[in-house]
Amino acid sequence: MSYQTIAELVHDLNTKKTSSVELTQYFLNRIQQHDKKLNAFITVCEESALQAAQKADEKRAKGQVHALTGIPLAHKDIFCTNGVKTSCASKMLDNFISPYDATVVKNFKAVDVVMLGKTNMDEFAMGSSNENSFYGPVKNPWNTDYVPGGSSGGSAAAVAANLAPCATGTDTGGSIRQPAALSGICGLKPTYGRVSRYGMIAFASSLDQGGLFARTAEDIAILLNVMAGFDKMDSTSVDIPVPDYTSTLNDSIQGLRIGLPKEYFNEGLHPEVAKAVQDAIREYEKLGATIHDIELPHSTLSIPAYYVIAPAECSSNLARFDGVRYGYRCKDPKDLTDLYQRSRSEGFGKEVIRRIMVGTYALSAGYFDAYYLKAQKIRGLIREDFAKAFKKVDMILSPTTPEPAFKIGEKTGDPLSMYLSDIYTIAAPLAGLPGISIPVGFVNKLPIGLQLIGNFFEEARILNTAHHFQKVTDWHTKTPEGF
Repeated sequence: MSYQTIAELVHDLNTKKTSSVELTQYFLNRIQQHDKKLNAFITVCEESALQAAQKADEKRAKGQVHALTGIPLAHKDIFCTNGVKTSCASKMLDNFISPYDATVVKNFKAVDVVMLGKTNMDEFAMGSSNENSFYGPVKNPWNTDYVPGGSSGGSAAAVAANLAPCATGTDTGGSIRQPAALSGICGLKPTYGRVSRYGMIAFASSLDQGGLFARTAEDIAILLNVMAGFDKMDSTSVDIPVPDYTSTLNDSIQGLRIGLPKEYFNEGLHPEVAKAVQDAIREYEKLGATIHDIELPHSTLSIPAYYVIAPAECSSNLARFDGVRYGYRCKDPKDLTDLYQRSRSEGFGKEVIRRIMVGTYALSAGYFDAYYLKAQKIRGLIREDFAKAFKKVDMILSPTTPEPAFKIGEKTGDPLSMYLSDIYTIAAPLAGLPGISIPVGFVNKLPIGLQLIGNFFEEARILNTAHHFQKVTDWHTKTPEGF
């Protein structure tokens, strides 16, 4: 059962080779055995998971099945889960038991997917290394001295170490694709509006998007069929039909026009990462794709634009955590002002406080036009760059990250260096575009990823393009020693 794909597990359930209870118990045992080394989970739902697995087996016995019925899954601890702690890896929400399910959680429950637990993350999804968690850093299963990436590092590490066959995540500036690359698995960020944000605790509302981790593009296609869709509870959800993402996986990519942005192959790129990506490009040429040089001239401004827009939105969104209605409250406040100040300063971590301060400054009187409005104008230029590029090409290919994973603690004292970890992933969410990271090789025995960015709502084409690469390579089959 070790390191099987979702497609293989579905086959085993359909042929009665295994049961959901057996599958679920297997992964619960894996979590118990290995998570002390990784810290990938905040909450493990052993009792409820086995109950849900039993229910799934009963439905399978009656023929009442969806393809994913009985498949175990882990949720990033940013998705509200009814009756289960939803902490966002923050002291602020350490005592918060959600009274409802996020739509993403509800969608998977509806087909009897089994929730194993809630995964660790950077606090309120703010980070690129998963070192900003109230519950401690997550460790990379390929080398536990290194970070797994962030903010969805717990989900990425859990899938990479086979503590869960798949997991949800969220991507605001690269928080699915970057940890997928650093952990050696696949991670998809869908088009903004393709997956409901209802019940997903907000960081930056115009950027946040739920997505998936799994071992293969095929697995992500199977999962996205359930996860995606319009939701009337989310005003940013887009009401367009959800295709069957598995039906086009094997369509030919003969003649596919792949664009290489020159800005993503610059001097900041590790030479061995560049070599691995060039090798992948040659594989695509063998598969019949054509390669074209393109320009995304304003992508170099994506980091400064993002680090004005995202903190501004987080400053607004996190104002609700005031110590009054729910969450952490300081002890013995002197007055209302003291309650607000101490509850927030004690409940939030350093990175969250840093971004709230930056965002509040950018939105303040006299600075709104100089910073926030200008950043939004740059965002428009970045979107226009992509629109021009997609008139010439069908898909954009790049490295996911400029280098492999770095050591835990290596960049915590240098926020700017940390922010540059997302230099190739930030532009896509600023434009609202979908993207995937797939394994493409190793540098110093640490995995690296290849990024594919598609046009709006072209997740099917992205998955098809990724799937063809995985049919002729075996990077996605590599597994970390000791797990």
